[in-house]
Amino acid sequence: MLVIAAPGQGAQTPGFLSPWLDLPGFADRIAAWSDLAGCDLIRYGTTAGQDEITDTAVAQPLLVAAALAAAEALAGDLTQASRQAGIAAGHSVGELGAGAIAGVISPGDAMRLVGVRGRAMAKAAAAEATGMTAVLGGAQDEVLAALEAHGLTPANVNGAGQIVAAGTMAQLAELAADPPPRARLRPLPVAGAFHTEHMAPAVAALREAAAGVAVRDPATVLLSNADGKAVASGQDWLDRIVIQVSAPVRWDECMHSMAGLGASALIELPPGGTLTGLARRALPGLALAALKTPSQLGAARSLLAEHGTPELPQPGHVPEWRLLVSPLAGTFRAAGPDEEAATGSHVRPGATLGHVEVKSGQHLVSPAFSATILEWLVEDGDPVSTGQPLVRLLPEPA
Repeated sequence: MLVIAAPGQGAQTPGFLSPWLDLPGFADRIAAWSDLAGCDLIRYGTTAGQDEITDTAVAQPLLVAAALAAAEALAGDLTQASRQAGIAAGHSVGELGAGAIAGVISPGDAMRLVGVRGRAMAKAAAAEATGMTAVLGGAQDEVLAALEAHGLTPANVNGAGQIVAAGTMAQLAELAADPPPRARLRPLPVAGAFHTEHMAPAVAALREAAAGVAVRDPATVLLSNADGKAVASGQDWLDRIVIQVSAPVRWDECMHSMAGLGASALIELPPGGTLTGLARRALPGLALAALKTPSQLGAARSLLAEHGTPELPQPGHVPEWRLLVSPLAGTFRAAGPDEEAATGSHVRPGATLGHVEVKSGQHLVSPAFSATILEWLVEDGDPVSTGQPLVRLLPEPA
């Protein structure tokens, strides 16, 4: 199970895009997306200084464009990236890149939206001097209590001992003078208190821009920063993207879902390093590749081949086993004993293997092919999330 992840604001560094522009077609894609986003992404990604690329209106489209173009370079195109990735996820603005990789929106619409998002958040940030500080280490309860005492918001709960505090510069200064026990503070190169109430004015602008965007349901498991769960539909994802501008990012919950879904490898799109660093500490044993330059594409493609879903089966080929996953978040209920859903049983297409109970009723868990049940991954009464593997099956040859 492979995760393709797109980083968020603060990951950008001066000139990080330069080596990528030598790849065939890469510069053309970035130039076309510059027009959609409303800024010269090639210049900002190559010759601009740190102050320029810290500007929210620049940083956000630059990161999304880099992630999408690199995903195409990695897999051939976004459709192949989606087919081979078991899970797509993005941190903060990276969610727009992840949504395009999962096929929910087109790359063009992602770039139009991120242009609006970046400008609206930059405008909101200019209304008052605000910022963000990473709090590294310390006990989570003590860190959260310290943030609350100073009127700050835990805007990013990143896991692996990292929480990002956001608020006014005065509040952040008070935190610096009175840090939580055993914690280190690191101010972040961002222009405002993102994912807090300070960004509320940007929500309306993004909602208006999103109203005309066509969406499709995800082609792969797509995790949401709101709660770490897989989104149920394209419209649900778009609604969450709008609200998320002023709501905290729960990357810790995203990583928890990755573990629950059986993730075995993670590729972080450029400028890679931040999310793989968090995964290295929170998800030990996960194979990792952080794409910083094109020279690392070979290693990432090796992970794609080893851990990704095969692009298309050859004629007559049947995978050794397949997973049935939960259609919704709810409670799993196993089938009755008379329905022969025990391990080792042969099941026909449409057989009832169980149900997922939600408030609106029950949703059937059923294979679309003849198979033998190899292993149940949940038990009767277990809470399950959308996209969570439920049972492993051995299909019969066609």
